[in-house]
Amino acid sequence: MTAEAPITPPVVHISPALDSKRARPDRGLMISATGGTLSNVQAYQGGEPVPGRLDRSRTIWRSDWTLKPAAEYTVTATAVGTRGPATVAVGRFRTRPAERTFGIAATAPLPGETVGTGMPIIIDFDTPVTDKAAVEQALEVEAGQPVEGAWRWTSDTQAVYRTRSFWAPRQRVTVTAHLAGLRLPGGVYGAADSTFAFIVGRDQTSVIDTRTHQMVVQRDGAVAERMAISAGMATTREYTTTSGVHLTMDKGNPVRMVSPGRQEGEPGYYDMMIDHAVRISNTGEYVHAKDNVWAQGRENVSHGCVNARPDQAAWFYATSLRGDAITITGTDRELEWNNGWGFWQLPWEKWIQGSALRTTDSARDWVPQR
Repeated sequence: MTAEAPITPPVVHISPALDSKRARPDRGLMISATGGTLSNVQAYQGGEPVPGRLDRSRTIWRSDWTLKPAAEYTVTATAVGTRGPATVAVGRFRTRPAERTFGIAATAPLPGETVGTGMPIIIDFDTPVTDKAAVEQALEVEAGQPVEGAWRWTSDTQAVYRTRSFWAPRQRVTVTAHLAGLRLPGGVYGAADSTFAFIVGRDQTSVIDTRTHQMVVQRDGAVAERMAISAGMATTREYTTTSGVHLTMDKGNPVRMVSPGRQEGEPGYYDMMIDHAVRISNTGEYVHAKDNVWAQGRENVSHGCVNARPDQAAWFYATSLRGDAITITGTDRELEWNNGWGFWQLPWEKWIQGSALRTTDSARDWVPQR
C-alpha cells in the first residue's frame, strides 16, 4: 500500500512583517498565499478598514493606497488549500513616523459648497510636489454620474481637475487625496488622507455679446434673464474685456475697484465701491451693477468690466454660483487659460498635456458612478 503524501497547509506571507515597529508606509500592505488561495483578508487602522483588493488568482491582496505614518495596523488573513486545514495569520505592525510631512493647504470648491457646472477642482499643497505623478495617482474623484476628467499641474504646489465637458447638474462629487504615507524625494511623507465633497447645482450659463451689448442667462436650458450691458471701451488692452469662456470665481457687495498702475490725480485714475460684483477673471473683470443705463445696450464705456442695470445685476449676483460659465464674444483680446479660472479656454488635448500621468494617446479617465 502506497502511503499518502502529507498534507501541507498553505502559507501566508505578510509585508510589512507582523510585529514590525518601523515599517515603511509608502510600500503599502501586501498579503500573499502559497499552496492555496486567500479566502479572507481583514486589515484595520484605528478601527477603520484598510481598502484593498485581491488579484484574479486570489493569491495576492494589496492595499489600494499607502499607509499612514506612525500608525498601528492589525491584520487577519486566512488561506485555504484544496484539502486539509486552513492557515490563519493574525498580528499587528507599526509604521515609522515621518520627520517631514506635506499635505493640502486649500481646496476649491470648499467642503459642502454648491457650485456651477463648469467648476474645476483646485488643490493647493503646502509643499512643492517633486513627484507629481505619484501625487496625481493618489487623487481620487467620485461623481454621481460618470464623467471624463483629468488633472493638470499649474505649478509645483497646485493641481487642477477639469472635466472634458461640463458636470451634469444636481449631483454630489467626492474628492479624496490618499496622501497618508505617500513618499516624496527627500523623505517627505504625506501626513494624512483628506476628503471633501461638493454639490453641482442647477445648470446656469451666460452668453455676453459685446457687439450687440446684450447678456442672456440660461438656466437648465431655458432663458432666465436678458440684460442690456456695457463692456470695456477697448481704448487700451487694459480696458478691453476678454473674450472666451469665463467662470464665476467669487463675488462681493460692494467691491472696491481701483485703477491699476495709476496714482491719484493721474488721467484715468479711479477708486470706487461697486455693488453686486461677480468676479470672472484675475485681471479685474467683473459683472456688476452700474447706473449708466444710457450706455447699456448701446455702447461699451467701461474699464473692462461688464456692467448692467442695478436691479438686474443684483438678480445675477443673487443667482450666481462659483463655477457658472460665462462666454464673452466680440473683442480682440482673448482670455488666457491661466487668467483666473479660464481653464475651459484650453482644448481637451492640450489640457491633458499638463497631467503628470497622461498623454494625448491615453486620454481616458472615467470617474466611476457610485
